Amino acid sequence: MSLQSKLKIESVGLFAAAVFYAVVGVISFVVLASDIGLIHIGIIGVFSLITAYGLLRRRIWAVWFVAVLFLLATTVSAYTLYLLAGRDPALDVSMILYFALTWIFTGYVAVKRKALET
Repeated sequence: MSLQSKLKIESVGLFAAAVFYAVVGVISFVVLASDIGLIHIGIIGVFSLITAYGLLRRRIWAVWFVAVLFLLATTVSAYTLYLLAGRDPALDVSMILYFALTWIFTGYVAVKRKALET
């Protein structure tokens, strides 16, 4: 019996998107704990965890949270890269990865949004 059937995962892509948003939510709270002044990161964390839950439960409203996170993540990652480019290579790579994965998973969820209407 495969892991996919044990967890009753109908769409591996939507599950991967949910895992991505859950990981982003947890990382956001770790960053927020290190500097409470980064409240915008906490907002991204809350929205990411809500989105992960919505995708796992296959709720159609999760598409709206994905859209909001797309705008927030694109803005925050692009602004961070613009402001701090070259100062910390690890931050640069993580922001580029976050930017790219946000675009990929937003596109995927947008294409598969009909699967959330069940």
